[in-house]
Amino acid sequence: MSRFSKILVLALVGTFFLPTAVYAGVVDDLQKKIAERTLEILKLEADIKAYHEELDRTTKQAQGLDNALALLNLTDKKLATSIKVTEAKVASAIDSITALGYDIDITGARINDGSLTLKSALRGRYELETYSLAEIMLAHPTFSSFWTFVTYLEAFQKNVGTHLAELKDLKSSLEDKEARITEEKANLLAYKGNLLDQKDIIEVNKDEKERLLAETKNKESLYESLLAERLKKKEALEQEIADFEERLKVEIDPESLPETGTGVLAWPFDSVVVTQYFGNTPFASANPQVYNGLGHNGIDLRGAIGTPVKAAANGVVVDTGDTDAQCYKVSYGKWVLVRHYNGLSTLYAHLSLIRAQPGDEISRGDIVGYSGNGGYSTGPHLHFTVYATAAVSISEPTGPNKYVSKICGTYLKLPLSAKNGYLNPLSYLSKI
Repeated sequence: MSRFSKILVLALVGTFFLPTAVYAGVVDDLQKKIAERTLEILKLEADIKAYHEELDRTTKQAQGLDNALALLNLTDKKLATSIKVTEAKVASAIDSITALGYDIDITGARINDGSLTLKSALRGRYELETYSLAEIMLAHPTFSSFWTFVTYLEAFQKNVGTHLAELKDLKSSLEDKEARITEEKANLLAYKGNLLDQKDIIEVNKDEKERLLAETKNKESLYESLLAERLKKKEALEQEIADFEERLKVEIDPESLPETGTGVLAWPFDSVVVTQYFGNTPFASANPQVYNGLGHNGIDLRGAIGTPVKAAANGVVVDTGDTDAQCYKVSYGKWVLVRHYNGLSTLYAHLSLIRAQPGDEISRGDIVGYSGNGGYSTGPHLHFTVYATAAVSISEPTGPNKYVSKICGTYLKLPLSAKNGYLNPLSYLSKI
């Protein structure tokens, strides 16, 4: 072999492939665990679906103490199963991040090795270019040996091209894996947050059950009296709020509002079932005692306790509150008010848990809380109101927007609006 052929052979020494059998075995084990958990999650989600169906059936039955307790017990089982699902997702995300970490290390090492190989090849080519064709031909005593050199040269050029293509593919693969691990880390963070929220919600549900049993002493007669008392107080409070809002006068510039029918707002649930519409609906007209004859100031959406409630558009959280802390089971319960950048504000009420905080900048689809059964509610759902931003404000214990409820005997923190500030949500929500 001529010294020129040896240059080519030495220049191509190196490989993209490293001994990765151990890594591959670890990654395979992790992928197997992820696949097993995926099957487990599917089974648990089927159980959750069955609980949802049973909750729907139970909700439609005649109201009574036994029914209320059955709903709380079913909700507890559903929430416990949801926690198992989230725990499995957390574990799978951790394994996925670990597996991707191994893949990234292997791919990075192969890229480094491939780069060294190419550098060696380019040095070899540069060394050959320092010789003239005559010098190369004279270095080969026979035509056969020169032809062997030409064959090596062709293989050298082909392999350089192959290595360049492989290196490009490896770099693209590395970018993809780095993007995936970033996504998985974000998922893991979200799952951990959801898990903490779910554990809080299940405690809220247990506390509500304990309070219900304590208030009723497990007697139907006491439960019926309790409901009647709450309804009476709720009616009086609705009228008091209506009288207060009647005094609020705001001129709303139509140009400050988005065009209706353009779907500027997203639905706060992924799966939407409207159970009560805006205004003097048939239900509101047939049951004037529920809204005190004033019509419904938003829409109600079916949502089991613990269902994520999402922001309808980008905006800022104006405030949050819990009327149950001041006047139990007669108003909104836990609520979140968001001011959007399009002249609209949205209210999310009857929540089991509030995720957002006042002042938070939120994006469309961010979780602001979880559906619940707080405040005055005949069953778990989300109350969703749309306001003209210019008309809505939060009540205050003192000052120009002071609202101290005579019915509740205390300051009641909640959103208040001039009558013309209440807008039909369906005018701004996207088509289902």
